Formats: sequence, C-alpha cells, structure tokens
Amino acid sequence: MKQLPRLLDGRKKKVTEADIDPVLVTGSWKRLVFKSLPNGSTVDKNAYTMCVLTQFHRHLKRRDVYAEASARWRDPRGQLLDGAKWEAAKAPALVDLQLPEDPGRLLAEHALVLHLALNDVAGRVGQDGVDVSVDGEGRLHVAKLAALPEPPSLIDLRKRVLAMLPRVDVPELLLEVMGRVAEFEAAFTSVAGGVGKLADFHVSVAACLTAQALNIGYAPVVKAGTPALERGRLSHVVQNYLSAETYTLANGPLIDEQGKIGFAQALGGGMVAAIDGMRFVVPVPSIYTRPNKKFFGRSRGVTWLNMINDRGVGLGAKVVTGTVRDSLHMIDVAFRRDGGPRPEVLVTDTGSYSDVVFGLVHLLGMQYRPALADIPDQKGWRIQDADYGSLSRFARGKIDLEKIKRHWSDILRVVVSIYTGEIRAYDVMRMIQREGNPTPLGEAIAHYGRIFKTLHILTYAVEEPYRRDIKGVRNLQESRHALAGKIFHGRKGEIYQRYYKGMEDQLGALGLVLDCVTLWNTFYMDRALDQLKAEGYPMVEEDVARLSPFVRQHINVIGTYSFAQPDLGPAGVRQLRNPDEPDWEEDIL
Repeated sequence: MKQLPRLLDGRKKKVTEADIDPVLVTGSWKRLVFKSLPNGSTVDKNAYTMCVLTQFHRHLKRRDVYAEASARWRDPRGQLLDGAKWEAAKAPALVDLQLPEDPGRLLAEHALVLHLALNDVAGRVGQDGVDVSVDGEGRLHVAKLAALPEPPSLIDLRKRVLAMLPRVDVPELLLEVMGRVAEFEAAFTSVAGGVGKLADFHVSVAACLTAQALNIGYAPVVKAGTPALERGRLSHVVQNYLSAETYTLANGPLIDEQGKIGFAQALGGGMVAAIDGMRFVVPVPSIYTRPNKKFFGRSRGVTWLNMINDRGVGLGAKVVTGTVRDSLHMIDVAFRRDGGPRPEVLVTDTGSYSDVVFGLVHLLGMQYRPALADIPDQKGWRIQDADYGSLSRFARGKIDLEKIKRHWSDILRVVVSIYTGEIRAYDVMRMIQREGNPTPLGEAIAHYGRIFKTLHILTYAVEEPYRRDIKGVRNLQESRHALAGKIFHGRKGEIYQRYYKGMEDQLGALGLVLDCVTLWNTFYMDRALDQLKAEGYPMVEEDVARLSPFVRQHINVIGTYSFAQPDLGPAGVRQLRNPDEPDWEEDIL
C-alpha cells in the first residue's frame, strides 16, 4: 500500500517484477498483472494496484489488517479489558454475572440440566396435550398456535376504554407529558451543558419534536409573531439542545413514570424485553444506506433496531445501516438502555439469533428466547452419550465442553469487557468471526450457546404458554411499530437525512414521542379503568392485561386547520417572498 503512490505518480514509466511484491499476485491476477507492454514493462501497474487494493480490503474484512484511527476498522482486541483495569473489573463483574473463574462445576450443572430436559421431552412426545411430533429424520414438528378467542367481556372493555380516552393532537400531548414529568424538559441541556432558560422553552422543544417525529419538517410548526415558534428560536433549539444524547436522558424519566402506573404493571413486570427492527426507505443518496428489494423496493434504506419491555415502553434503539443481521447489534441495544432495569429475558424474531448470540446473552446474565418459525430445521445438541429415544436423531450434535474450558479465561475477558462497556458487542461479534466462520474463541462461545439453544427449542416445542408469551411480546412490538408508522407519516414515511447523525437524531425523536404517547395512553387508560371499577363495571383482570397501550384512534397527527379570515393589510393581498431568503428547512437545520 505504501509503495503504490510511487508506482502511480507518473514518473516511473517502466514497471517490472523488481518494483512490486510478486508474492501478492496469485490466482487469476497473474495473467492480468504480468504482461509484456510496449514500453518494456513486464507488469501492468493498474492491474497490480487493483490486486493490492482488493487484497487489502479482504484482509480488513478478515481482521488481519487494522486501521487504528478508524472506529469501524480498528482492532477490537485492543478495546478489551487488560492489565490493572481487567483485574479491578473482573471480581465484581463475575459476581454480578454469577460466573466462576473455573467453569468445571458450572458446565457439569448445565450438562445435567440438558440431559434431564432431553429425557423429559422424549418421554412426553406423543402424550395427550403435547402438540409435538418427531419424524424419521429427527425433526421436531409443533402445531401452529391458534389465536386465543376474545371473550365478550374483553371486547366490551376495550370498546369502553377506547371511547373514554380524550381526543388529543400530538403537540398538546407532548406539552401535557412535559408538564407532568418535570425531569423530561430538564434533560434538554445545551451542547455546553447549560439548562435552557428561554421563555416557553418547552413549547419550542415540543414543536421541534413534532416536526421531527411526524416527519413533516419545520414549516408547519413555525409561527411568525409567537417567540417560541419563530424560525430563529427553533433553529437555535434544534442545533443546541436536541440530539440523540438528550433524547436518551429525556426518555429515562418517561420509562420510570410509566412503570409506576397500575395499568402498566398489569401488562407485565418490565423484566421481559423484545428487540426488532423497523425499516425506513432513504430516497436521497447516502453512504449509510443499503439496498434490499424486499423492504426498500428499488431504493435503499436503514433499520431502526428498537427494544421495548412487556409494558410497552421503549427502552432504547440503534440505527443500523441497511438490513444486516440484527444479531450483530442486538446485545448492544440491550446494554444501551435509556432507563429502567436491565431485562432478564430477551425476545427477538427468527432471523436475529445464532449460537454465538445464545452464548453471549446467557453469559451476560440474561435469557434468550427467539421466536422459532423454522423449528423443523433446528438441530439439537447433547453433551452425554445417552439414548434419548425419539430425540436421539434430533440431538445429534455434540457439545465440546473441553473447548469451552480451554477458552474460558478469554470468554470471561470478552464478557466482562461488554458488561462494563469497554467494547461493543457488535465489535466482539466481528472479532470472533472471519468471513462468516467463527474463530476458535467464537466456536467455544457457540458451543456454550448450544446448551441454551437446545433447552430453548425443547421448551418451545412442548410448552404452549412459553410460546404464547414469546408471541405476545412480539405482537406488542408490532403494535408499537404500527403506531410509529402512523406518527411518522410525513413524506410517505421516508427519511431524507443523508448522514448517520441526522438519521439517529430524527429516529431518536420518533422513539421519544412514541414513549410520550405510550405514557399518555397508559395514564388515561388507568384512569378509565379506575372509573369503570368505581361505577361497578364487572372487570376481569385477564382482560385488562390484554389491552394495548398503543391505541391510536383518538390521537390526531395530521394537525388542525384554521379557517379564520386572514389579515391581508390595506392592499388586501399577501406579500411575495424574498427569493434570496433561505428555505424553511435550510434556515433551521
């Protein structure tokens, strides 16, 4: 790479093998690079340049070459805890994660649990009430879940509660939430750390959030003559107070406030979380987008990977380029929470899991429960050489405990580094894989994950309530995405930000407004339920738990229209605009 400029500066006309490193020229590159040219050269320098660049990029992807000044291409191993920092962090982190320095006893316990689970499920296959069968190839077949019938009491309760909710415009909703949660407005500090002292600062913040989250731009919220809504004021607030960082600070109080409400507590305990992606088309040129015909048609786009708990409130999110596997970023989303307790259970869709993810999530003290749409294709794993009857062919994989033990010290260092925030899980996932194949350390983590993957498949197959709980929280997140689609309605729901920071800020505003709506709905639905109880309405607790905090028929996102006669002055006409004035959006952004 360092020699390429000397070859390409034009001063060297004749290039021979002595001027290059012929060891790099392999395979089909030989016939392109080594040629007899009219000027006496025996090397085509342009072909050699492409050969070097191609191999350099390949070694970057394989993590054989690093760019230390780059956030993307630096060596992740250099970010792991080491030396005194490792020794200081190790003991308290291992206590929190309940991981021993010697894995012998822990692995023996896991081996016994897996052995008993395989025996138990093998004995239950074919029994009445167990909707699972095993074919001759050892594949599990599970009956499809039937939708639970909605009793008349639930239908009537849902109808009554929805009819009791006040109608509200999004701007009014935001102002009401800001008035109810004092810490919300206080979170919007300036880039210098100062608190906003502008008159009606909360009005300006609400206007900017509305413009961003509804994707309508700033022109509809600017109002000349109202100081809090002047273009200059909004431009100042956007540039100095609104960012992904302040959105995170503002969301924490919303999460805490929603968790205190009785209706939220009826929905769940807040310790189960679901992570899934919402896709957005980006029709403007951007290096941070990727094509995907299924989700973006002929355009390119990004994925908003977001996490909610079983109470419906959003805990955190991350903007991901294109539609890469969610598993590469899922753990980072779980550890980059805006607030609330760390979830004990993570639920994702089928496309988000891998054996390595199973291993890392359980090593980090959480349970991983992905939905399994392709359960017949799932392979089971065993540790002991035992006869598991009808599941013997299913559990045909063998988990290598010795490989786990050999790499245990490195596994602990990786896990503690993620747990303490020294390194992103995404960087670890790239570090322990090369061109789609795991390194020896990655293979050891995958073997550990296969223990819990097999236990999950077995439980998923024979326990219908287990499957329903997973489906329930997944459906809850789909409802949130539907609400997000209604709110983010402007410009056909497409993002026109070219840079990652702009995308992150706009989708951060969307996530914050979604949680404001969720808190507002939760608050008023709780009041409606209390009123119905006071009036003697026959209420069933199971029905309350099946209500959704994402109802949206009463929320107006389109805006209201004024039909007051405008003041056109003595001339009776509107003034023409100055063509030299900047556009509304450019003036603010």
